Amino acid sequence: MVGTKSQWLTLSFTLALASLSASTAISVYLWRRKSKSISNGEADKKIQQLEDSLKGALEKCAAERQGRIRAQKDLREALSRPNFNKVESTSYPMAPIGVVHSCFSTRNGTPRQPLIVPLAKASLIFDPTRVPEASLEGLEGYSHCWIIYVFHLNTDLEKLWKHPSQSKFKAKVRVPRLKGERIGVFATRSPHRPCPIGLTVAKVEAVHGNTVLLSGVDLVDGTPILDIKPYLPYCDNIQGATVPDWVKVDDALAIASVNFSEGFSSSLAACWLLVEKKSLYSSPDEFQSLIREVLSWDIRSVSQRSRPHQPPLETEASSRGDVDAENRVVSAEASQNGVKCNMKLG
Repeated sequence: MVGTKSQWLTLSFTLALASLSASTAISVYLWRRKSKSISNGEADKKIQQLEDSLKGALEKCAAERQGRIRAQKDLREALSRPNFNKVESTSYPMAPIGVVHSCFSTRNGTPRQPLIVPLAKASLIFDPTRVPEASLEGLEGYSHCWIIYVFHLNTDLEKLWKHPSQSKFKAKVRVPRLKGERIGVFATRSPHRPCPIGLTVAKVEAVHGNTVLLSGVDLVDGTPILDIKPYLPYCDNIQGATVPDWVKVDDALAIASVNFSEGFSSSLAACWLLVEKKSLYSSPDEFQSLIREVLSWDIRSVSQRSRPHQPPLETEASSRGDVDAENRVVSAEASQNGVKCNMKLG
């Protein structure tokens, strides 16, 4: 649109200038013919007046043209410049379409990345009032899917969304792989972001009605889901993708071995009797294998790793507000035998 307007303005200016020049030239010509019957002094004076008028008109047109050029340039710059004031006043409210029922009851212990714990299971349950079952038809044909979700356990979540212009976020975050060294938040997958939206991928195990069974998840129980999309290998798998050197170290957080204390298996079996029918796992042994996979990656924060190791012998379930009553029963049973549960059997 700006280019079209500029072309019309240039054409109009050219036509006006040509018309003015022609009019002045005709006037000069007519006065030269008329000057034959007038004294030479009067004719020269009139011609000079006409030439001065033409010169002034040309200068005025040139000034107007320069002004239009500057105005057009300013307009183009204004249109290409992001209007952050307008963006800040715009919001895009979104309601979750489903929720995750995961084996991880707290953030601590939940894998930092997807698929590194293959046995990490979850069921994604869609809201039947918003998502009809027909929406999931065909999803079972894909092996994996992308999941877009909300970091709902961030302590500053309400402030970020209700007062975005007043909220501040840390531009740099500590990275576990860099032993606590800080790096730009957009160069990481930290949950503490100006827009607390997460993206993950999981394996699709089965689709039953309005529920999708997943594995390899890195989602905490109760995570609100905004959308899912099928994983497409031909375009999602980027050949030749590069990453910084600190990301290339696969075993930076790997644990050499995981050993269970005496009586752990029997205590786990006792817990199993309480939730067997509601569990995401088929047996206590499978759940113990999950625990081994989770602990094969150092789940401690940087500050926890810098402190001397003190194995906890008592559960904190009774003081946590993020586990349900049934899980507190399971944890209490386990605590009598020195077991601390950070994951959900059911």
